[in-house]
Order: sequence, then C-alpha cells, then structure tokens
Amino acid sequence: MKIHPVESGNFKLDGGAMFGVVPKMLWERTNPADANNMIDIAARCLLVEDGDRLILIDTGMGDKQSEKFFSYYYRWGNHSIDASLKKLGFHRDDITDVFMTHLHFDHCGGSVQWNAARTGYEPAFKNAVYWTNEAHWKWAIHPNPREKASFLKENLLPMEESGQLRFIEHTDRPFVETSELGFGVLFVDGHTDKQMIPHIPYKGKTLVFMADLIPTVGHIPLPYVMGYDTRPLITLSEKATFLKTATDKEFLLFLEHDAHNEICTLKETDRGIRLNKTHTFHEVFA
Repeated sequence: MKIHPVESGNFKLDGGAMFGVVPKMLWERTNPADANNMIDIAARCLLVEDGDRLILIDTGMGDKQSEKFFSYYYRWGNHSIDASLKKLGFHRDDITDVFMTHLHFDHCGGSVQWNAARTGYEPAFKNAVYWTNEAHWKWAIHPNPREKASFLKENLLPMEESGQLRFIEHTDRPFVETSELGFGVLFVDGHTDKQMIPHIPYKGKTLVFMADLIPTVGHIPLPYVMGYDTRPLITLSEKATFLKTATDKEFLLFLEHDAHNEICTLKETDRGIRLNKTHTFHEVFA
C-alpha cells in the first residue's frame, strides 16, 4: 500500500462559524483571521494505492459551480485534483473508488462535473465506484433546512443516476471494518448524520482522515466545535471518545481542512488533550 496527500484547492470560511461559541480572541491564536474575519481552509484529500485499487478519499469543491457561488468562499492558491494526480503519475480515469466522508459540497463537489456539452452533469471519475452510506445518503437527498445549502442536488443525483453509487454497510457499532475498501470507518453523528472517518493502517501506524470531526489543529480542544455542526453536544461526546483513543493509541491525524498543517499528534496535559506536534506527510512517512 502507498498513500499520498492530494490537494484539491484552498478557500476561506468565516472564523466565527468555524469555531461556534468559542471567542475570537481564543481561536485566532491558531487560526488567524483576515480583515473579513475569514480563515484559511484546505480541501486536502487522500489517495490510497492498494493493489489494483486506487481509492480517493473526498474530492473537494470541484469547479462546476457559478462564479457567484465561489465568490462566497474566496478560493486561493493553485491546487487542483487533476494537477495533484498528475504530479503523482495518475489521471482521474485511473481512480477505482471515491470514498466520501460525507456529502457536503466542500467534500464531494469534485465528484461530479459538467458533461462535455455543458448541458448536464456526470461523475468526474468515470471508472470509479462512489461510496457513501445509506443513512447519510437519505439525510443528504432530503436535507433539513440547516444543511440544505450544503447538500447540492447537482453533487448527488448524478452519482446515483450513473449507477456508480454504492453504500458502506453500517451496523449498530460506531466502528466497522470495511470489507469493500480494506480500512476501518468510525461513524459519527455530531457534524452531520453518519459522517465516516477512515482509519487506515499504514507502515505500522494508524492514519486517521479527520474530515469535519477535527477540521484543524485549532479544533482539538474539546469545546472548540464548529457552528456548522447539527448536533454540537453529540460532537462533544464523539470528540471526547476519539481524542482519548487517538492519544492512547498514538494515531496520526490527517487534517483535511487545515491549510497549514497536514498531520498532527496528540498528548495528555493538565488542561486535557492538546496538540503534541505537527508534521508534513513526508516527514512522517519518509
């Protein structure tokens, strides 16, 4: 197995929304804001080479939305999935599986593209199986008013209409080993219903793709929960359990949304679990 970070593009989000009830004077220590109160955000995906499988975890925003839509998110930098894949010697047609942690537009928008005639949409990875889970799919296609702006039908329906959509089996247990993809998945419900957090054994370590459970290093302290979370008290409970396990087992946390830190580790302190160290991917897996 080989694993590679894949940068799909950077953008900005409102710092207050990203940290909920936490005062700006606290969260700005780790995530400084610009004059518009916006903080740097990444859409860092992960590519897993495993035998004849090439699995892409999350796909970023994509580029099919309108100029007005993107104007809300202040995209910056020159990253793209195509450029990142090319640098690794791959093309999007090589992808066999697209695993989506959840179906908010900044995690799955790149899964669907305009068709050649620009009359409609089609899967952006024509040879891939698209993986979500049935409970989250139903949650996304019948969205609540709070999340309606994050679940965009043009990102979702083409996956199903193409016949490429598949569901990861979910049981009553929060953690399952996926026979379909070869890594474990933690199901969490605080941010959105049945978000999936991949746990990937790699070179004697466990690499955890954090998605929106812990978006940046600034979100490690327990009360630092996004205003976007639909069930913040459940997030608190899920984070507490995860942070303890991750510290005890020395997990490596792969940060999807931290524009300036790829991986971090944790440590126990007298103030609770906190950041231990940050690393680049290649420092850890040189």
